[in-house]
Amino acid sequence: MPRSKVPSPGAVVCVGEALVVLTPTQDVPLADAETFTRTVGGAELNVALTLGRLGVDVAWVSRLGDDGFADHVRALATDAGIDVSAVATDPVRPTGLYVKAPGTAADGSRRSRMHYYRSGSAASALSPADLDDPAVAAVLDRAAVVHVSGITTGLSDSAAQFCAALATRVHAAGTTLSVDLNHRPVLWRDRDDTPLRDLAAAADELLLGADEARAVFGTDDPARLRELFPRARRVLLKQEEHGVLVLEPGAPDRHVPALSVEVVEPVGAGDAFAAGYLAARQRDLAVDDAVVFGHRCAAAALVVRADRPLDVPSL
Repeated sequence: MPRSKVPSPGAVVCVGEALVVLTPTQDVPLADAETFTRTVGGAELNVALTLGRLGVDVAWVSRLGDDGFADHVRALATDAGIDVSAVATDPVRPTGLYVKAPGTAADGSRRSRMHYYRSGSAASALSPADLDDPAVAAVLDRAAVVHVSGITTGLSDSAAQFCAALATRVHAAGTTLSVDLNHRPVLWRDRDDTPLRDLAAAADELLLGADEARAVFGTDDPARLRELFPRARRVLLKQEEHGVLVLEPGAPDRHVPALSVEVVEPVGAGDAFAAGYLAARQRDLAVDDAVVFGHRCAAAALVVRADRPLDVPSL
């Protein structure tokens, strides 16, 4: 259940897809799995769910199918305290899903493989026309922060156009645009990734991993990243278990170390970090303290098999 809401200057609005997640009930390969556990995922929804449990005023903009999976997603989001008034129902396209295949990396750590079934999903049909929906406009009008990830740009050409139009609207309103790069190579296979780069360039708050920075922009050098993103008030360069490097205009680079935990499953840790960071900033915590709280939320996600923390830390 969500914690009591604390007054804030505006809502955090998360924009992006939801996916139903099917995971073998027993920790066995897919070929041997006879039963599956149903949960819910999707980067921006993971962020919204954690924000809601942290007591943040949060809304979600998306599209779902007209199916039972969608009913489950809406109920879960509502129970977490999320405003779902701007989530449209698509009468034709289904709610997307993915199957998590348990696996182990060469170093012995858990590295599940994801099999996505999102092509032609309701969320992939996001387009600039969705911004004309009065419910979407009402939610965005009360936003202090709009959070979206690069995954949304990769869902389809229309979703990429939606993200471009969203950034323009957010900038015009003077609202903060938070972007988690969330580079997924499979989404950009045989496609031009300019929409992903443009979304990153539009961010006021940019979160990206050092590995993603190298893959997409060819560098994780802090000085070069400052040059690449002159609009950003802040770039949070995530360096996996080493922590986060905070890059701000006119200020020296600051390293905020991560927490040391026994990792059960890395999936969702980045979303938990984003939620913790945004929640702390909504409470007016200093940037470095907000990064520390983001680390605490990420750690809570790393020690469970689920895509987000089962227990959230206290602010």
